Amino acid sequence: MSRVFVCNCFGVTEAQVKQHAQDGACTPRQIASACKAGTDCGSCVRRIQALLGRTAQPRGEVRERRDTAAVLAAEPVLAKALDEAA
Repeated sequence: MSRVFVCNCFGVTEAQVKQHAQDGACTPRQIASACKAGTDCGSCVRRIQALLGRTAQPRGEVRERRDTAAVLAAEPVLAKALDEAA
């Protein structure tokens, strides 16, 4: 069985990201909240976006749920990577 890693920093696989998406995570921030993918170096954020089948949202769109705010406050690298992707 071949594992395709999305986030090497935390060892998160493509299958895990897809499972979190099936469980209701629909943004990279929600994926980060679920498994930390994207919260270290941030290089996997665009891959996570692709797996979720979405492109970067325009600025000013409705913000994510409040539970992800705690992740972003604790993980400024993710916030920076997501801002750059937008």
